[in-house]
Amino acid sequence: MWEVLSVFVISLLLAYPLGGYLATILQDRPMKSDSVFKWIEKPIYALMGVKNNGMNWRQYLSAFLLSNVCLLIFSIIILMTQAWLPLNPDHVPNMSWDLALHTSISFLTNTDQQHYSGQAQLSYFSQMTMITGLQFLSPLIGLTLVVAVLRALFLQSNHNKNEKTWDSINLGNYWRDIVRVLFRFLLPITFAFSLLLNSQGVPSTLSAGPTVQTIENNSQHIPLGPVAAMVAIKQLGSNGGGWYGPNSAAPLENPTPFSNWLEMVAILLIPLAVIFMVARFVQRKKLMWMIFGSMLFMSIISTSLSLWTEQYSLQPNDALLEGKEVRFGAESSALWSALTTQVNNGSVNMMHDSQSPLTGLIEMCNMLINAIWGGIGCGLLQFLIYLFLAVFIAGLMTGRTPEIFGYKIETTEIKLLSVVILLQPIVILMLTAIALANPALTGNSNPAFHAISQVFYEYTSAYANNGSGFAGLGNNTVWWNVSASIALLAGRYSTLIVPLLIAVSLASKQKVAQSKGTLNIESVTFALMLIGIVLILTLLQFMPVLVLGPIADFLSIQV
Repeated sequence: MWEVLSVFVISLLLAYPLGGYLATILQDRPMKSDSVFKWIEKPIYALMGVKNNGMNWRQYLSAFLLSNVCLLIFSIIILMTQAWLPLNPDHVPNMSWDLALHTSISFLTNTDQQHYSGQAQLSYFSQMTMITGLQFLSPLIGLTLVVAVLRALFLQSNHNKNEKTWDSINLGNYWRDIVRVLFRFLLPITFAFSLLLNSQGVPSTLSAGPTVQTIENNSQHIPLGPVAAMVAIKQLGSNGGGWYGPNSAAPLENPTPFSNWLEMVAILLIPLAVIFMVARFVQRKKLMWMIFGSMLFMSIISTSLSLWTEQYSLQPNDALLEGKEVRFGAESSALWSALTTQVNNGSVNMMHDSQSPLTGLIEMCNMLINAIWGGIGCGLLQFLIYLFLAVFIAGLMTGRTPEIFGYKIETTEIKLLSVVILLQPIVILMLTAIALANPALTGNSNPAFHAISQVFYEYTSAYANNGSGFAGLGNNTVWWNVSASIALLAGRYSTLIVPLLIAVSLASKQKVAQSKGTLNIESVTFALMLIGIVLILTLLQFMPVLVLGPIADFLSIQV
């Protein structure tokens, strides 16, 4: 319990001031640090032709899509040519087109779902440029979109009320947001964290790994590399993709109990800071506390259930260490699994395929909800989707036109909202059904109920941009690489783009004066209603597959 409490308390204490600092950066106002950072930022702005002017929704989304397409093409080229590029002391071959496509989309979407073993199939150059580079940029892309949504909803008071249109809404400058947060926030924190990890024994070298003699008198090659920097950003950036195949269960990624604790704090740190950023950025402290309280409540329930199911739901209890690092034990592994699926992180310090079926059920629910803390920016955007839905349902229940932040939710917003709500079950359940109907495609390591869990977890993780896996699948095939890529793209871009369109649509309307009948969304009552809607929505849409998968798997073990 001390580990659980210390992870949450330290994360909160660090995240609160970081959230205020992040808000100051994104307000794009003069700062004391300008004298230092202007020497870095000005040449970049000049090279990119970036000016200090705002963008409307077309310009903002165009810049967003352009950056994503360019990064995707660049990443695929690197992976398919890495054998001919420098910094390849282990002579790693080029990737196949389908694996390069999946890997590039996975890291571009802040998912880091890995159908490869990093130390064997990526060169140092690929790890340092494509993998680590996207681990810095992909969380920033999500953050810029949530900031654009907040600007649309709360920072449009200077517009002429009689001339407000979609194109008149100022969303800020996409390029400036990314550059400022990258150099003033993410790089400094990652640098400090990588030094802490290196002090615990995480490697940081460009030399080839040594070949050693084992106690069985065999030779073994130990892959090294600049691992500490990647592990730092994989945790801080809600990425999760590891340098080694076993991820943070590998001793070289996670050598000590202190490094294990540090990495769990890092998983929570920036998603929490983004929530606290809301209060200063839009001057709505009550809204921030409502969001934080709702997420914290769901997190406590999820974490408590994960700890309980992993400790007590399997008998005999000696089975609990199967698939887990004895350095950490079942309890610490269960805590990590809860946090990594509450956040869109996906890193692991155990093999999720070996845990209790009920623990797997909780992880699936965490990813289906995708807004307990969520990823950097994406978690808050997903929460806003649930918030819009809860306001709409509350309006129907009270017989009033739904209103939020002084704007009426009407036909356009509901149509957009229905797209993002319905897309999740359509994509996940359709791909799961196709895979299970054609067993030759899946390469399952287990039959019956656990096989359903393995396949469903893979697509749920991809759609939620989480990246963790049940393993047990032969997933480096054309089918898995292409189908998982579809889920990755659908989950990422629907969550980023649709809330922005809803926010712009709302901001283009005339504000409605508050009255006694106005719904108070910053109350405890509304927060509990919102949580209820989230849980009911998740359970109703996916209850059949949850029953056929993890629940049936658990019951079959107990018989």
